[in-house]
Amino acid sequence: MVFLKEQVTKKTPYMINRVSTQWKGGLTFESDNPSGKTVVMDTEVEGSTQRFGLSPKAMMLSALAGCSALDVISILEKMKIELKDFRIDVEGELTEEHPKYYHAVVVNYHFYGADNQNEKCERAVKLSVEKYCGVMEMFRQFAKISVNTFYH
Repeated sequence: MVFLKEQVTKKTPYMINRVSTQWKGGLTFESDNPSGKTVVMDTEVEGSTQRFGLSPKAMMLSALAGCSALDVISILEKMKIELKDFRIDVEGELTEEHPKYYHAVVVNYHFYGADNQNEKCERAVKLSVEKYCGVMEMFRQFAKISVNTFYH
């Protein structure tokens, strides 16, 4: 879909994000973000151990974790729940054939110091997974998602 400038400036019922990705030589690219920040991307090159950036597919997993983490922490703050630490580990299994994409994803939520607050933590995870995390919803379109919660 191509958006004309006048389409973008009109008030629309949906949000449009734009990025621009610039080739930096070899298989390295730099992409901007609507926040004004940039990220460097590359991939493994046979015979080379040098890497300059992140893998685009792995960044998708990072986006999933980041989106859900923002939700979970925001919800827990509203509930006045304090944690010592919080981490999300995401593992994605790629298809064997090209185009390779994640067909199965496991999202592991790790709560540290959530003493006797498991139900509220579970509620925050559920709200993120089922209602708020747009990246999670995008992944649901092409991958089976499994969610686990751990307390330490």
